[in-house]
Amino acid sequence: MAVESIKVPNLGDSKDIEVIEILVKPGQTIKENDSIMVLESDKAAMEIPSPKSGVVKSVSIKLGDQLSEGDEILMLEVEGGTAAAPASTPVAAPAPAAAAPAQAPAPAPAAPQTSAPVAGGVETISVPDLGGDSDVEVIEIHVKVGDTVKAEDSLITLESDKAAMEIPTPKGGVVKSLKIKVGDKVSKGSAILELEVAGGVGGGSAAAAPAPVAAPAPSVQAAPAAAPAAQKAVVPPAPVAPVAIPSAAPVAGEKADVYAGPAVRKLARELGVELALVTGTGAKGRIQKEDLQSFVKTRLQAPVAAVGVAAAAVSAVPDIDFSQFGPIAQVPMSKLHKVTAVNMQRNWSTVPQVAQFNEADITELEIFRNDLKAEADKKGVKLTFLPFLLKACAKALQEYKQFNVSLHSSGEYLIQKQYINIGVAVATEAGLVVPVIRNVDKKSLWELAAELAVMSDKAKQRRLTKDDMQGACFTISSLGALGGTGFIPIVNAPEVAILGVSKTQVKPVYINGQLVPRQMLPITLSYDHRAVNGVDGGLFATYLAKVLGDIRLLLL
Repeated sequence: MAVESIKVPNLGDSKDIEVIEILVKPGQTIKENDSIMVLESDKAAMEIPSPKSGVVKSVSIKLGDQLSEGDEILMLEVEGGTAAAPASTPVAAPAPAAAAPAQAPAPAPAAPQTSAPVAGGVETISVPDLGGDSDVEVIEIHVKVGDTVKAEDSLITLESDKAAMEIPTPKGGVVKSLKIKVGDKVSKGSAILELEVAGGVGGGSAAAAPAPVAAPAPSVQAAPAAAPAAQKAVVPPAPVAPVAIPSAAPVAGEKADVYAGPAVRKLARELGVELALVTGTGAKGRIQKEDLQSFVKTRLQAPVAAVGVAAAAVSAVPDIDFSQFGPIAQVPMSKLHKVTAVNMQRNWSTVPQVAQFNEADITELEIFRNDLKAEADKKGVKLTFLPFLLKACAKALQEYKQFNVSLHSSGEYLIQKQYINIGVAVATEAGLVVPVIRNVDKKSLWELAAELAVMSDKAKQRRLTKDDMQGACFTISSLGALGGTGFIPIVNAPEVAILGVSKTQVKPVYINGQLVPRQMLPITLSYDHRAVNGVDGGLFATYLAKVLGDIRLLLL
């Protein structure tokens, strides 16, 4: 195991380039060609990959540092290396210099002619030398037919396996036609567009159209005087071509102020995020991976009301003139009805809901309830099935505490409630309301029956207060005698579960070798799958059916 010094490679003519991102930290294991930092010059940003694999022992730079060729980046523990290796590994600039004379003639033809003159003042702008890359994907096109562009304006953005790069125009003019589209694979010499150049025909020559992206000069020392002196972008020199790769300049998407590197752009495309909507926290507003992840997290955890409105807008049904089919009348919705509609849309759009179906045998419970009618009359209380259902649900919530929670908006944790308040949906002429019965687990059946009667009366007379309808942990929606064999209620967020109860039916049930008539209650448990697993949903519904089938379990 040897520790080597990894240094800044040959950057062409660029010096004192700012460090705008550091992508590794001490102790991190990296592979050859993994990016270790991002530098930014006046014209481009570039990711610097590691020339070797190993473990980062220390980082010698910090954000904002100005680096040049040969400056130390980090110390890397290289497996199988030798102590002598560091002297030649990081930059490899001196070695190519010795061989430069043999390679000196190469730069003269290497600067590709990016514009081929065409009669009538229209020139074809082609892809310049890409530093040896070929079949590079077009990920963005920044111009359209009819646009007027100036020299050095960006035309397209290309992306290779290691970097994104913008291709500027060598001349100003009017775009006459585009020869490529997003997704095309291009190489050196591929036509980008036809440009009507101001000033006439034949204005372009090989010397006048240097490749702004990278003409592959072997090294700085080897470049002859005839090479383009005004080369603007970073040159990945041949000896260390994998190290210095031009990256994306600060233009992306539809806005010129979007500034992100190739890794971030790729991640954004994978996540389906428009970078123009993301705020960058890096140097000069550069968008980093953390910014992208934070943006996605915020969107996923956006206030449910806002998400609900957005979802409603997306799924809105266009209005139709129904009067063309027959007589109509406009019936205004009550305020309560409109609020309920918004809440239902929000909950349906934002909560991933699962429904668990079951049946409870309440034959014995109904016998017991009928036996208590005389005592209920003495107490002046109407003992319906609902108080029993409330007690059974409270017992199930005590047994399966994962249902007595709410998701925090951050998505990082659950809020476990130490109380048991249950909402009961009540239909009124004005709309649906859900008064809340508090501390159900601490009240008797008689107390629950009396409180239900009071709440139902207040609901029908529209005298429920805000406090009467807040603080529920769980909701019961019962169709009771209205009929139906079952229905799926919508979870009432921020609760994570709701119970739907349908009409009791007498069914034949096979018990001890015989079919006997039993009163069966259809129940549906809907729950938020983010907070509750399917196994827990099945256990809760089964336990609830068991308690309703034998109310003696409420005493345990």
